Amino acid sequence: MYRDPVIDGATRLLVVAPHPDDESLAAGMLIQRTLAMGGRADVLLLTDGDDNPWPQRWVERRVIIDAPARARWGARRRLEVAGALGRLGVPPDQLHALGWHDMQVTDELRRRHTAAVTAVRRVIERVRPTLLVIPDLGDTHPDHGSAHVLARLALSAAGSMADVLTYMVHGTERSSPDDLWVPDLDAERQATKLAAVLEHHTQMALSRERMLGVASRPERFDRPAAAPGIGSLLLPWRPGVLARRRLRVVLADGQGVVAWPWREAPLESSGDGWLLRLRDAPGPAFVKLTADLSTPWIYDHYGWACQDPEPVGLVARPIG
Repeated sequence: MYRDPVIDGATRLLVVAPHPDDESLAAGMLIQRTLAMGGRADVLLLTDGDDNPWPQRWVERRVIIDAPARARWGARRRLEVAGALGRLGVPPDQLHALGWHDMQVTDELRRRHTAAVTAVRRVIERVRPTLLVIPDLGDTHPDHGSAHVLARLALSAAGSMADVLTYMVHGTERSSPDDLWVPDLDAERQATKLAAVLEHHTQMALSRERMLGVASRPERFDRPAAAPGIGSLLLPWRPGVLARRRLRVVLADGQGVVAWPWREAPLESSGDGWLLRLRDAPGPAFVKLTADLSTPWIYDHYGWACQDPEPVGLVARPIG
């Protein structure tokens, strides 16, 4: 049974944000509470949110978004996150920005695995967090799910014993609402959080109502699922025969990342679905399916998995 984290003067909080605005939406009140108790709060920003074409078209009155335009937009959003953190009380030198491209966190994980894990690990080693707050593995935005995987792999590589909490932005938490941790309901800190979210002016252009709706909800955090890297993993997906022809199975663990065409993956059919043989690497292991297709739909159809799915329906248990 997990215990709620203790927030006090010894707390060193590190919030992993895939994009500018995630830091405020997900943990604006937790950041303030940590600072109010005398602790320290840092933010690791993975991307500059530069692949954000529709707000950019609206704000800049342009149709074509080329590479220089995306770079300009990313620089603008970097300034916004600095303004938001200023509202929350986080000094500029406690923002650690990697400058990756929006919608490419999965590519960083898959194509440049060692460099990506090392970049995140170095921030963890520098900050030495006692509490790490990361996106939920089940978040349907691909940057969020892959940020979870990267953070867990980097935490293991660093040998850190930090407590870990997860936050959900796109989707529903794995745990029931009663099992989620709600650390703060202070009205003044809620108002400051809203002011921080409003610093993200670019996102107010088309999504003001949605953003403020999310920011007005109580912050709540879950615990990450165990991700043993040994044995086999029962996949939660059952793709059809035609889908399997174009799918790849991606495994990320302490040895790196490997992607197999479905027919070449170490899979075994079972009565419950498909078992993937893991590599018994040190640390956690995570699996996803992908078709590697270019599509305007940004959300992840399959997502990541790290443990056998929960049984559905009634489960017989021994008596006594």
